[in-house]
Amino acid sequence: MSKPKNDPGEFEVIKNILSPLAAAMPGSLGLTDDAALLDLQAGEQLVLTKDAMVAGVHFFANDPPEYIAKKLLRTNLSDLAAMGAKPLGYLLATAWTDACDEQWIKNFANGLKEDQELFQIGLLGGDTVKTTGPLTLSLTALGTVKIGKALRRNGAKVGDLLYVSGTLGDSALGLQSLLGQLPPVQQDHTEYLQNRYYLPQPRLNLAQSLVDLATSCLDISDGLLADMGHVCTQSNVGAIIHRNRIPLSKAASSLPEKGKEFWDSIVGGGDDYELAFTVPAAKKTQVENLAKDAGEIITHIGEMTLGDAPVFVDEIGQEIHLPKTGWTHF
Repeated sequence: MSKPKNDPGEFEVIKNILSPLAAAMPGSLGLTDDAALLDLQAGEQLVLTKDAMVAGVHFFANDPPEYIAKKLLRTNLSDLAAMGAKPLGYLLATAWTDACDEQWIKNFANGLKEDQELFQIGLLGGDTVKTTGPLTLSLTALGTVKIGKALRRNGAKVGDLLYVSGTLGDSALGLQSLLGQLPPVQQDHTEYLQNRYYLPQPRLNLAQSLVDLATSCLDISDGLLADMGHVCTQSNVGAIIHRNRIPLSKAASSLPEKGKEFWDSIVGGGDDYELAFTVPAAKKTQVENLAKDAGEIITHIGEMTLGDAPVFVDEIGQEIHLPKTGWTHF
């Protein structure tokens, strides 16, 4: 089968477009071998995570390639953040379609380059193949954490306070905006919500500062209620989450209707990539001051209780039953 026009070929892509992404990573060996070499500092553990993204499922096929690259990297960095890890490097596997010509791949690599500099991480290796579609991408991120210090989902205790970073629901609302499913809002709010969908913000610095404070932590990828369900299951506790404490952006707050469909998006829509974490009540002031000093916004939204699942309640403590609780692939 002949190469499509403007298809530079696998080895040209690796040599000319991807190898520069590995320049700052000695362990990558310049992408000249079949594997990378890594040295760890004494007393550190390796943290590994992998996410895959498929066109038409995780992103629109016509999204800017820079945005696709950044979202792919950032979702994995958010997983590192959830464990309090410091980014080390990443492996990339790409299944390009014929629509991914040389310029498309260059733009994709430029997106990775910008975020590598922002988050201090580099390419270690991977694989490049062609497919008839859909475009499929997979990234494995590696990080380090001191032995025994990784944040987990299984340490929450009854009486712990539940916090989240940032604001919730913006990405889900941004997707709805792109699909034309939101009522009209002012232009800057539309841009904000769509930007939150395209470019999640991994809370790496906040998470690393929580290592000796938080009893559990995860990033909110499938929706607050679904993800807190994992914490409850792993920690053998329940949770009360107060609707009136959920932090909303100005853009989300500007929407006129705030019924069950709205709250479905806020706590069940997914793709927030904010942190949800628990801390002992005695450390409330300490963790809030820490976040303030770091320039991070955190909000106390609930408490861990006896039970086995999160319960979402209104202003008078009545449980709110929503049609769905989060995103699932199956």
